[in-house]
Amino acid sequence: MIDALVAQFAIEPALERAARAAAERVAAFNRPAVARVKIAVLGAFVAEQLSESDLSGAFGYGYDDAARTHYESLLARIFGCERAFARLSLVSGTHAIVTALEACLPHNGRLLSATGTPYDTLRNAIADAPHSLVSRGIRYDEVALAAEGGVDFDALCERVTLGADVVFVQRSRGYAPRRSLSAEECGLVARTVKAISPRTLVLVDNCYGELVEEREPTHHGADAVIGSLIKNLGGGLAPGGAYVAGRADVIERIAAHHYAPGLGTSVGPYLGFGRALLQGLFYAPLVVGEALFGLDFAAALFDELGFSVDPAPGAARCDIVQAIRLGDAARVLAFARGLQRAMPVNAAFRPEAGPVPGYREPVVMSSGAFVSGSTIELSCDAPLRPPYEVYLQGGAMREHAVLGAIFAARELVKESKRPPRKRRGR
Repeated sequence: MIDALVAQFAIEPALERAARAAAERVAAFNRPAVARVKIAVLGAFVAEQLSESDLSGAFGYGYDDAARTHYESLLARIFGCERAFARLSLVSGTHAIVTALEACLPHNGRLLSATGTPYDTLRNAIADAPHSLVSRGIRYDEVALAAEGGVDFDALCERVTLGADVVFVQRSRGYAPRRSLSAEECGLVARTVKAISPRTLVLVDNCYGELVEEREPTHHGADAVIGSLIKNLGGGLAPGGAYVAGRADVIERIAAHHYAPGLGTSVGPYLGFGRALLQGLFYAPLVVGEALFGLDFAAALFDELGFSVDPAPGAARCDIVQAIRLGDAARVLAFARGLQRAMPVNAAFRPEAGPVPGYREPVVMSSGAFVSGSTIELSCDAPLRPPYEVYLQGGAMREHAVLGAIFAARELVKESKRPPRKRRGR
């Protein structure tokens, strides 16, 4: 692969040497879960017995939408749970999470985050924005992460003993210098909470984590998992939507809240997009596997170049996000601009940092996805704040992810050779 990329894109000798060293390291990595996840998804489709006629779309109210019925059944099979609720009218993972929290929390209920402060836009929706959950009477608290980055189970037990209606778990790191959690760790939170308070619901933000490991948090005891359909599960083909999967009674509560009591899961047409959703789900484990290879390469490449990376090259992965600590804003911008040059869409664009709803600091993004926001396609995001980490995501084709990492590294090398910027006088 490196030979072909060097021939096509005239990669500089020093960067070529680093890329070759990274490729040799990645070749030694072994991720047997990738093949096993593919087999599990194949098994779900074989058991589901789809017919071509099921791929046609329903409109209007969406009664008897066969594609929707099969899609949600497949999700339940894959997540090892009772039911799933997946709709295009849930426009993002954040939308689905807030919908689920609102549905599951009673009036003046208690919400506890077991994984510290949630990612920026969700924290905003819970506590800071106008019309937030807190502004409507929800009592909210957080358990800070342990020193090693995992869940502080002693503190969690103390808070649950004081009372909690819903415990929230964020599996992925988000845009924060913390590690991601495995599905087993998410399940351990659920089992710990249930041992103290069986009625407390444990909801897991599963975004970026689907199909990375052999088992999902619902296999390990979580009441429900929530995520976006244009990330891992979309396979690069899903046009939009989000999902909740888990216990049947929990799913019914969320559907009733999203639509109306008495309507629940019986409405919500797929508008002809069922074919893309189902095909994307079929390809999803293949695409996730490609992304994991690309992220392994990026970790090895930037480690070769002297940057701190998390996860480390070859380490266990729980999601499709690679953190790379760059140290200052100029390097973050250089990385994003280099990555953008490898995009199949908008490669000529120059990313600039700017305000994004829900974020306190300016954010720079690099993306050239065929579906806007589809982070299973190659992208990066970075709030411009210490420690100035950039978060590389996805990569539907390993060659594309490798090229993007090389282009980002090229711009970083250029940035390091520029003379220091003069400070303006007072």
